[in-house]
Amino acid sequence: MRFSVEIADDASERSLGLMHRETLPRSSGMLFIYDELRPVSFWMQNTLIPLDIIFVDEKGIVVRVHENAVPLDRTQIPSGAPVRAVLEVNGGLSAALGIQKGATLRHPAFGFDAEDACLAQ
Repeated sequence: MRFSVEIADDASERSLGLMHRETLPRSSGMLFIYDELRPVSFWMQNTLIPLDIIFVDEKGIVVRVHENAVPLDRTQIPSGAPVRAVLEVNGGLSAALGIQKGATLRHPAFGFDAEDACLAQ
């Protein structure tokens, strides 16, 4: 599956994320990219739509999928392992597409060509 993603690769973009948005097109999302591999934690404060949060290691391999994060919830959602990136998409989309641990996120941030960018099981 191909997604049109916004990139959040600095602290201010990552802290804002998808907050305050009322909708997100089905094949869109936000890709949070970190400078180094590290554990991260997300929450849904000020986020108005349910999201699937997909945690990805330095090779583009999905290490965890948190499905249907609850809008406006302040509960921390940890990566569970060091990650290089996090992809947020509409809630429920991961299950609908069969995206799970072990899938590969192909993106230039992981050394893939832009033409090959996609999320594959």
